[in-house]
Amino acid sequence: MKLKSSKREQIFPLPVALISTVSKEGIRNAAPWSNITPILRPLEEVVLASWLKRDTLTNIRETGEFVINIPPVGMEEAVMVCSRNYPPEIDEFEMAGLKPHPSEEIRASGIEGCLAWAECILVEEVLREKFSLIIGKVVNLEVDENFFDKEGRMDFEKAKPLSCILGPKGLTFTCPRDTGKSADYSEMSLGGKEILSPMP
Repeated sequence: MKLKSSKREQIFPLPVALISTVSKEGIRNAAPWSNITPILRPLEEVVLASWLKRDTLTNIRETGEFVINIPPVGMEEAVMVCSRNYPPEIDEFEMAGLKPHPSEEIRASGIEGCLAWAECILVEEVLREKFSLIIGKVVNLEVDENFFDKEGRMDFEKAKPLSCILGPKGLTFTCPRDTGKSADYSEMSLGGKEILSPMP
């Protein structure tokens, strides 16, 4: 079956993040984001795509800061409240019943109850006709120790980080599960003495 390119969003399992910002007037904003990804490893820079008419984008442009908050299962209702198109003078933390999580390096606060908080500063904006790509540098990364071990690895079956699948009329919230297979990063590289052979 072939799909039109406009349906491409339906083939990608997407992360759900809440981007929190504060306006230059001090109004707090929170918006759900799925068009977001780390730029390679390690997590030093991230890129997010934004429509041009977004309060989040305006706040990032004016203040140069934002926080990527990783919500767990159970925050779906707050995510949907934050998805609404409120006027810029509305405090979306109040509308969604969110509590601030203090940031260490930037003015914008994170969101309490999330699994992780990446405080970011604006590095570069790549402006296109209909959207903008925001590249941010992570200046402080904090996680909830209840869901991470001493090496910083998430117990994702306990944490249940929120993700979603988009459909023609809406979205379905999901979360990752263990397939039973793990692999070391070293398995991605071919050693000098290894023989190339196809999988059986």
